Amino acid sequence: MTSNTIEFHLTGEYVELCNLLKLAGIADSGGQGKVLVAQGEVTVDGQPESRKTAKIRAGQQIVCLGHTINVVGAA
Repeated sequence: MTSNTIEFHLTGEYVELCNLLKLAGIADSGGQGKVLVAQGEVTVDGQPESRKTAKIRAGQQIVCLGHTINVVGAA
């Protein structure tokens, strides 16, 4: 199985996890993003993440439903 890799460019210091899932196109809404986190479908830097509003910063890697999101800082 090949995973889809998404490069997400931060515009600020951080983005909340549930919003990141929406902005990256994995979740249809922030609410669905929260459900994915609550169901244990999300890992941050290889560790399960249960905080829906965890602050995700540049350099972190999120995996959810076979998608990998690499978070990079603003250019």
